[in-house]
Amino acid sequence: MAGREWVRISGVAALCALFVALVGCGGQPATDTGRAEVQRLLDRRADALLERDPAAYRATGSTAGYDRLREVPLAAWSYRVTDLDLTGDATATAAAELSYRLQDHDRAPVTTGRTLALARDADGGWQVTSDRPAPRSAQQLWDQGRVVAARGDHSLVLGVGRTEESLRDFAALADRAVPAVSDAWGTGWGQRVLVLVPDSLEEMAGLLGSPASSYRGIAAVTTGEVGGAADGPADRIILNPEAYGLLGPTGKQVVLTHESTHVATRAHTGPATPLWLSEGYADWAGYRDTGRAPAEAAPELARAVAAGDVPQELPADGDFGFTDDPTALSQAYESGWMACRLIAEQWGEERLGAFYRAVGAHGQRDGAVESALEKVLGTSEEAFTRAWREYLGEQLTG
Repeated sequence: MAGREWVRISGVAALCALFVALVGCGGQPATDTGRAEVQRLLDRRADALLERDPAAYRATGSTAGYDRLREVPLAAWSYRVTDLDLTGDATATAAAELSYRLQDHDRAPVTTGRTLALARDADGGWQVTSDRPAPRSAQQLWDQGRVVAARGDHSLVLGVGRTEESLRDFAALADRAVPAVSDAWGTGWGQRVLVLVPDSLEEMAGLLGSPASSYRGIAAVTTGEVGGAADGPADRIILNPEAYGLLGPTGKQVVLTHESTHVATRAHTGPATPLWLSEGYADWAGYRDTGRAPAEAAPELARAVAAGDVPQELPADGDFGFTDDPTALSQAYESGWMACRLIAEQWGEERLGAFYRAVGAHGQRDGAVESALEKVLGTSEEAFTRAWREYLGEQLTG
């Protein structure tokens, strides 16, 4: 979930596409022997990387990947060849699935598609000449340059185009975020975060496999599966260095605490969880210890309320879409935050956490919020909405 801080084939081409898995367009049939040979090559390449053996890695081809991954704490790295296209007498292209784990963070592998270019060496064996994301697969951080690492007490920060010293600043913010989240949510989560700092907005978008326009003005995004298991790959907090860099010290801390909250609450965030709750709770945790007044932290909503335009309902999920109306988007986030702030003040912080968990545990979207409001807070959806609207008037005016 994002943080608030902010193919046409016809004729011969279709026939070619039909057989690409067997021979590759314009290529020759790839024998089982050839595929096994390439698999052995990639196995050696993976072993050399994990063992930090530059000579063995160099013997398998291009060393660009080794140099870029030198500082990344890898616990596992392996390829599985899924297709081989013999594109010439001495060249080939392999499709493979890469699986890797980061030490102390990923409890299960991250898997991603890769396309590897191969060439025959003087002895007739294969060597890797390039390793890049497969079509429709997102980039990995090392695709963008040499990765630099900085470790904190509760964090690992990986960046491109930055020094270790500069990355320690991000680690310090993350190290403050984790205890703050645990104080609000509880300690029943990994209490570690993984932060990726690409060099630009465009490279952030590359990691997410989306156009840069989708994230302009957004300071950070957290990736992970809703209801993700504790034994899965770690969530990645991905920063937009352009938008994040415009924030002041408090804003930067709020963003990292917000995103760390998404990491902590992931296992209890289900299909039934509305965005006003997941984003509002993350904002509540982010602002919890800042001392920011509601009108200061929710300026767009405060302006609307002061003008007599009090929202009639809590924001729908569609209101959180990144559109050309940043004011409406801000009001959606601020509305969710104020709803969670109301619960924390009127029913208590423990009940707010229990309410979040109860909504996420509901088997279906319909009735999830209403059921949790009744069971945990002893109120109805209608009464809660009315209390929230009154709370906006009280807190954002005067």
